[in-house]
Amino acid sequence: QERFIADVSHELRTPLSSIIGFIETIEGPAAGDADAQARFLEIMHAQATRMARIVSDLLSLSRAEQKENEPLRQMIDLAELLHEVATGLDLNAMQRGMMIDVRVEHGLEFVRGDRDQLFQVFQNLIDNAIKYGKADTSVEVEAAMRGDGIVIAVRDHGQGIPSEHMPHLGERFYRADSGRSRQTGGSGLGLAIVQNILNRHGGRLGIESTPGAGSLFAVQLPRIQRYQDSVSFRHSRESGSLDYQSLQD
Repeated sequence: QERFIADVSHELRTPLSSIIGFIETIEGPAAGDADAQARFLEIMHAQATRMARIVSDLLSLSRAEQKENEPLRQMIDLAELLHEVATGLDLNAMQRGMMIDVRVEHGLEFVRGDRDQLFQVFQNLIDNAIKYGKADTSVEVEAAMRGDGIVIAVRDHGQGIPSEHMPHLGERFYRADSGRSRQTGGSGLGLAIVQNILNRHGGRLGIESTPGAGSLFAVQLPRIQRYQDSVSFRHSRESGSLDYQSLQD
């Protein structure tokens, strides 16, 4: 708990100190320099937005921990959920010349869970894939039944994650690429939130990455109920199937 408080304090202190410093500069040496003030205000806005993102993610993490032992009562159509997430992130993808490509297996079962929390899981994973994938590539999302679970995999075509960072992914405030994460507004809490939510749902997160070839984040959820009338859909263009063999262990 003390380590967590110290980490939170450090994450908030840096942008807060920056904002205070720029305010003092605007009030002093740059009081009559309109161009400098405009630049400083832009930086201050970015730092304030970063602090707001950290606070928002801290609240999400707290809510996930508080709900950890609450029963799951909703039956969720994953095809509909993934389509909704992808539609909401289409604009982010288009701004980088990217496309979100979703494939859902025909007859995919419903899962029992908390719809808002699972929405947050896939929103975090797909948004990360957009941020860390290469421009003008696709983000591929595929959901299929595998063994005793349902696997939803999100693949990007970015720089990948060096092996030394893999054991630390999911730790609070850990960033494999701290510079890129701060530039894109990341709080370093996204995967910690994902893992807390999956713990409540009896699920798990598998991560595979090859430097230079991109990363694959795969969520496995337990199978609950078959939904015979479900239909497959494509959110965008055709893509090949993903290889799940190494995720079945």
